[in-house]
Amino acid sequence: MANIKSAKKRIRQTQVRTLRNKIRKTMVRSAVRRFEDALTRGDLETAKTALQFCYGRLDRAAQKGAIHDNTASRRKSRLSARLHKAQQSAS
Repeated sequence: MANIKSAKKRIRQTQVRTLRNKIRKTMVRSAVRRFEDALTRGDLETAKTALQFCYGRLDRAAQKGAIHDNTASRRKSRLSARLHKAQQSAS
């Protein structure tokens, strides 16, 4: 355990940041799950709306540093590709 006052503060700050990042990552996973559920049901309109919501969650998590910018971009690209593929097979 740390003895120096600044080290103790650092530990507290790290705990708070870790908790916030965990919440942000959970929100991303929930949004993606909502999108995937709509996609598996074949409800493309709901999936499209859920995808836009996913974009916001991913961008926010990347902006705040919970995930890397490239990770957010990659996930957005893959999700949009899945929606596009579902739309092509539906028509």
